[in-house]
Amino acid sequence: MARLNQRTPAALGYRMPAEWELHEATWIAWPHERSDWPGKFAPVPWIYCDIVRHLARFEKVRILIASEKAEWQASRMLERSGANLDAVEFLRFETDRSWCRDYCPIFVKNRAGDVAITDWRFNGWAKYDNWTRDDQAPEAIAEKLGMTLFQPVSKGRRVVLEGGSIDVNGAGLLLTTEECLLSEVQSRNPGTGRAGMERILTAHLGIRKVLWLKNGIAGDDTHGHVDDLARFVNPTTVVAVSENNREDANYANLRENLELLRGMKDEEGRPLKIIKLPMPAPVWFDGQRLPASYANFYIANGIVLVPVFNDPNDRIALNTLARLFPDREVTGIYSRDLVLGLGTLHCLTQQQPAAGALL
Repeated sequence: MARLNQRTPAALGYRMPAEWELHEATWIAWPHERSDWPGKFAPVPWIYCDIVRHLARFEKVRILIASEKAEWQASRMLERSGANLDAVEFLRFETDRSWCRDYCPIFVKNRAGDVAITDWRFNGWAKYDNWTRDDQAPEAIAEKLGMTLFQPVSKGRRVVLEGGSIDVNGAGLLLTTEECLLSEVQSRNPGTGRAGMERILTAHLGIRKVLWLKNGIAGDDTHGHVDDLARFVNPTTVVAVSENNREDANYANLRENLELLRGMKDEEGRPLKIIKLPMPAPVWFDGQRLPASYANFYIANGIVLVPVFNDPNDRIALNTLARLFPDREVTGIYSRDLVLGLGTLHCLTQQQPAAGALL
């Protein structure tokens, strides 16, 4: 049974681990909402199979799936794709959509190695109507895992926060954007300003310093998620996407974010190391600019999965990340079809940290 705790995680010594810390599992939700990939849904489950095939070599993959029939179909596809089914577990739970970075639990861990769940409110990025089942996913997962559950509340209301809007180094730093967490457009927590959000993130994720970037990339329907912009790759290093074409819609915003990062310091006052990642050439489908970005990679045990787009910059992005993760495989996952859903690899995954104290 899940246990609801009324105290804040930080008060009990919990923090949000960095993505590169040891995982017990990766959570995904099997794709089913065809309107997310209009005219291109058919290849999407096979892309998920490829993702699971790679991840299951290194850790468990836990999959939210709607029904017994859907589980049988997914299992058959995974088997045909060569995935290790011994490392795959299914949880019968009907979701609205498959972008579980934003509605699955954000896990926290204490010094004793206990792992717990923070259950933030999800409201469809303050834009879409089909979100109520997704919002219930953390409780279902907490029930399955028998974990303590924290529900962040401010001013008598559950706090809205999506996993793609933040990135942490596991040592007290958190990256986010003003466009997502503070804007009045697609406002997640109306009336909660910068100081209020910083208090909430400190209390519930064990954060000591919030680093604020400005705006997200073109085509991003989340209104500024940071996981398309800049990511920690170790406690002191951030990779940030950069656009060289002055005529591109992303040029000015990415340049501004890069300059902000270069002036940022950690909680001890030391400058961060900033590494540039390129952007692919703009990806369009049916007249729509899609949010293609190499920053939407996912770090798992022993492997880093990187979205690639049949673009010359794929090689540069993969080589850059391979240098930054010498102890992991760095593998490209073809994502031109996947990004029609307005997200790629980081958006569809959520890591569950391994229990146990650090040695």
